[in-house]
Amino acid sequence: MSRLVLIDGSSYLYRAFHALPPLTNAAGEPTGALFGVVNMLRATLKEKPEYVAFVVDAPGKTFRDDLYAEYKANRPPMPDDLRSQVQPMCDIVQALGIDILRVDGVEADDVIGTLALAAAADGLEVTISTGDKDFAQLVRPGVVLVNTMTGSRTDSDAAVMDKFGVRADQIVDYLALMGDTVDNVPGVDKCGPKTAAKWLAEYNDLDGVIAAAPTMKGKIGENLRAALPRLPLNRELVTIRTDLALDQGPRDLQLREQDADALRGLYARYGFTQALRELGGGTAPASVDDSKISLRGTAAGYAKAADSAPAIEADPVLAAKGEYETVLTDEQLQAWVKRLHDADEFAFDTETDALDAMRANLVGVSLSVEPGKGAYIPVGHNYPGAPAQLPMTQVLDALKPLLENAGKKKLGQHGKYDIHVLRRHGIDVRGYHDDTMLESFVLNSTATRHDMDSLAQRYLGYTTTKFEEVAGKGAKQISFSQVGIDEASAYAAEDADITLRLHRVLSAQLAAEPSLQKVYREIEMPLVQVLARIEANGVSIDSVELKRQSADLSARMLAAQQKATEMAGHTFNLDSPKQLQAVLFDELGLPALVKTPKGQPSTNEEALEAIAEQHELPRVILEYRGLAKLRSTYTDKLPEMVNPDTGRVHTSYHQSGAATGRLSSSDPNLQNIPIRTEDGRRIRKAFVAPPGRRLMACDYSQIELRIMAHLSEDPGLISAFEQGADVHRATAAEVFGRTLEEVTPNERRAAKAINFGLMYGMSAFGLAKNLGIDRGQAQDYVALYFSRYPAVRDFMERMRVQARENGYVETLFGRRLYLNDIHARNQGLRAGAERAAINAPMQGTAADIIKRAMVSVDGWLAGHAEQAKMILQVHDELVFEADVDFIDTLRGEVESRMAAAATLRVPLVVDTGVGENWDQAH
Repeated sequence: MSRLVLIDGSSYLYRAFHALPPLTNAAGEPTGALFGVVNMLRATLKEKPEYVAFVVDAPGKTFRDDLYAEYKANRPPMPDDLRSQVQPMCDIVQALGIDILRVDGVEADDVIGTLALAAAADGLEVTISTGDKDFAQLVRPGVVLVNTMTGSRTDSDAAVMDKFGVRADQIVDYLALMGDTVDNVPGVDKCGPKTAAKWLAEYNDLDGVIAAAPTMKGKIGENLRAALPRLPLNRELVTIRTDLALDQGPRDLQLREQDADALRGLYARYGFTQALRELGGGTAPASVDDSKISLRGTAAGYAKAADSAPAIEADPVLAAKGEYETVLTDEQLQAWVKRLHDADEFAFDTETDALDAMRANLVGVSLSVEPGKGAYIPVGHNYPGAPAQLPMTQVLDALKPLLENAGKKKLGQHGKYDIHVLRRHGIDVRGYHDDTMLESFVLNSTATRHDMDSLAQRYLGYTTTKFEEVAGKGAKQISFSQVGIDEASAYAAEDADITLRLHRVLSAQLAAEPSLQKVYREIEMPLVQVLARIEANGVSIDSVELKRQSADLSARMLAAQQKATEMAGHTFNLDSPKQLQAVLFDELGLPALVKTPKGQPSTNEEALEAIAEQHELPRVILEYRGLAKLRSTYTDKLPEMVNPDTGRVHTSYHQSGAATGRLSSSDPNLQNIPIRTEDGRRIRKAFVAPPGRRLMACDYSQIELRIMAHLSEDPGLISAFEQGADVHRATAAEVFGRTLEEVTPNERRAAKAINFGLMYGMSAFGLAKNLGIDRGQAQDYVALYFSRYPAVRDFMERMRVQARENGYVETLFGRRLYLNDIHARNQGLRAGAERAAINAPMQGTAADIIKRAMVSVDGWLAGHAEQAKMILQVHDELVFEADVDFIDTLRGEVESRMAAAATLRVPLVVDTGVGENWDQAH
């Protein structure tokens, strides 16, 4: 039987636009919606239907607007980025040989409904390609709904019932009761899908529900009776018309022959490589490649893309399984050494027996010089019956000249780990030129996780072998040294091979984005070796001091427990949320102002802060928790983290840990040591300099505010910084109309809260909470601030607009943060994206500046390695350990290099301190 496919073009265009992250072709033209629709069309045409129509809404009003003036009144105008894709979409549809239907005065739904029923009556099988639930009313024998973007199929009354809880012939009444927020059709208040389905199951149709309204009980009955006058109109608005007089009938919609030349030009222009390849038309520009799904958007955008985009065929070379060799003989080793010598670049990876690079022992090395080919050289597998392996010294001696040759390009995936491992085994890696983790991170920090498994799936369509598959999981997991060499070789060689394949894809995309390429090449890649050196340097810890602090914290925790017991009148476990709930809310009767996701009274920090003014116990519990966290996280744990070989603590820095580009750290996390409390600052006393040396801490002063002044070009802020004034006092003087001398401490505190709060998108409500004032007064403060610093307000609005137009904002150096939720219908998500749009340029620029400073300072320190070393980076601060008699020289060089890391409209100021421990130096 012949088949007619009716494509709901308007629906797919909008869904693709909002589901996929912002895409552009090499010329910068937006292509995201086009990408989704074109791939949906390709999937449809592969099924070879005889008749096809692409149906879209015509411009102008429809009969529904005449029935109800507010119909779709809340819909925003079509975004410019989407509007620019409409004509290219139509051009591609026509070139594919598909008729485009637009009928004035009605919607695409009505055209599809009329053609569907006419075609079914004419003996054609009808497929309606849509994601719109309204079309479920058309399902009947011969008429099927298929969501080509997700693959879901609704082909019977039973399928409609299973999906919506009502029959197909009840869908209209179901929609009339619920209403439609998208089309601005108000339904019965509080009537959702379950209530509507329940009523229709009991009363059969809308007329039956209306007749039963007088006897309906409760609030929902009241809501139904209030909605009765509009329900008949609702039914008319949501009913798809099937009786239009159309110029074309179903059999007039025969699929025409494709215009291959036109398609070739369009696919090449918009960068649809796989579609172009299917035509035999070569390749498209590298910036957008649909065969590798090179999307750019936020994590949420990618999640949506994965859920809603049609399956895309991966590049057969990049997605194929590789051929791998296990190197067990000297002849094989020398052959690979020659391959590495002859190659322009090669990927390498290490396998070890531990995750801590500062303690791990080498088990093997993997290599790759071309996609699909790789080798594994085992050197440390020691399970019973393991085959003979080449001696580690022989392998390292053979590889050392290549790995230490700065002129030989090397690449890895999170190569900092491998650099540490090889350094500890006598090889100082030079010429580390590319890192796929960082290529992915710079391209789009929030698009996906940046581990190899995620990147391979995202960019290659390749499913890698997971560590657990070869080593087991949980308590049964074995060391890699115990994994069979055959299994280990397949796993390890794949790592090097996939790294090389990923680099081929990601480097091409970076090359198409010059600003991102510059961030990657000038900031992120040089920083790898800098961070490796900082981590290797480590920091000395005074374990005796930490033990003393632990004892003090324990005593104070006990005192807090005793105090809480007295207040409650009995003993209870302060660490048990269940017991806390009972004491606070049942026994003391305090209000539960914050709830858990399951609706239970919460005992988290926010909940306790909310009721701390009503009773002293919540404050005691907060004090106890703060002390317990300091003890467990730092004073007890840090001595256990001292490396037995070096006698120092070595943190790990993560370049891809924060979307804005800020570094994070772990094991231990030094970024989160609290400095606003005396107890938190005390912990820094345990970070000490060895005898004859001192610690020096250099901290950018108010760097994000200075960046705000630079980016906004506000004369008032710029003037305050140029004069070296206390900027918070200067702001208070401006806002409150005082002289600098007249500003009170409370006014300075308010100005500081505004200065920093605005950078993080703080609302008047947030400011009121922060300052302990009413919302009206806080709103007055904000209004005063913007009246004195109007360019700041203009800058914030520019960032919102830029985010809405481009889908991203940029730092001063060109780093991007994509904001997929900037177009979200959910107001909370959209507001969050707007706050990020304002803050990211400042926080990201600050991150870029300190990274540039670290690279510069590290380059100078290379000539003074015995006298000084960089040992810590925390937020806007760098910490050094140096000989006492070298401190002055170090201070001058570091301050000048940090100040010169960026050229702003205001000076970059560095505050420096020196001491025997970090607290003294800070």
